[in-house]
Amino acid sequence: MVTFLLLFTAAVVVYFHYKRDAKQSGVQVAYVLADSTKVLDTPAEVHTVITTLKNDTQVEVLDRTAHWVKVKLDDGRIGWIEAKDLLEGEDFEAGQRLLRELASLPVQAMGHTDGIVNLRLEPSRDAGQLAQLEQNRKVEVFGRRLVARPSNSDQPASPAVKEAWYLVRTQTRAGWLLGRFVELDVPPSLSPFASGTNMVAWITLDTVDDAGRQVPQYLTAERMGTQDVDFNHIRVFTWWIKDQRYVTAYVESGLNGYFPIRVMHSGRVPIFRLRLVNDEGNKIQKVYGLFDTITRPLGTVAGWESDAMPAPPEHRHRRRR
Repeated sequence: MVTFLLLFTAAVVVYFHYKRDAKQSGVQVAYVLADSTKVLDTPAEVHTVITTLKNDTQVEVLDRTAHWVKVKLDDGRIGWIEAKDLLEGEDFEAGQRLLRELASLPVQAMGHTDGIVNLRLEPSRDAGQLAQLEQNRKVEVFGRRLVARPSNSDQPASPAVKEAWYLVRTQTRAGWLLGRFVELDVPPSLSPFASGTNMVAWITLDTVDDAGRQVPQYLTAERMGTQDVDFNHIRVFTWWIKDQRYVTAYVESGLNGYFPIRVMHSGRVPIFRLRLVNDEGNKIQKVYGLFDTITRPLGTVAGWESDAMPAPPEHRHRRRR
């Protein structure tokens, strides 16, 4: 009898534990999308403001109408928030994952929004909205993608007509912006060299000590005459201390390049890697080193994800033999 009661009690505990976990897993949550939003006691025209919530505050979703969401706050109070001011929990978590991924990638350029623009989870006008950015919001650019522009009719989008999207980070958000709403902010020291070109990236390779002032030396990328690649031309700018100015130390064109451009260091030598597609359509990386003021191509490696260094010239020569 005692054994039976113990088994029964254990079964009851397991049952209610299961029911509690099932109920918790079924809870729907959302996050405040706007910089701040009001929580009302009713969605009716005559209402009282219960409280105001800040951006990214989590709420529990209890019910929905076409334009309003009934929510439960952390302190147990229940109210209503306009649906447009909330971000679905799944989209919020996906956006946070994207934000974490960008932490390990190099920034390619800086810019600002040229108008009010929606930050999307994917490079698509139909993708989940992660935020609405105001005009002149500063953004860091990590990547670019071309996608088919949606048609204005019921016909499918034409693959021949494409629009560019930028992968960006701004404060606590990361996502995709329509490229035409992003204005790139070339550093003032590079502005004279950007005139007449389409400078789309600038990455610091290293710095030069000039009387105690650390002056960056840059790798820049330009896209000229095409939209199909992220860049097709690069330049390296080194700092000439004697004349207090930048000089063009290296130029290369005719590239089929894609972001991100990555920089690492071998000792004191900056090494940069370009993601390219060669004439045979293969993805390769071309690797370069900046030795003092001299830029030297070091060779290529297969694929875009490898961190391997090209084999030394004598090794490549032996393989050909």
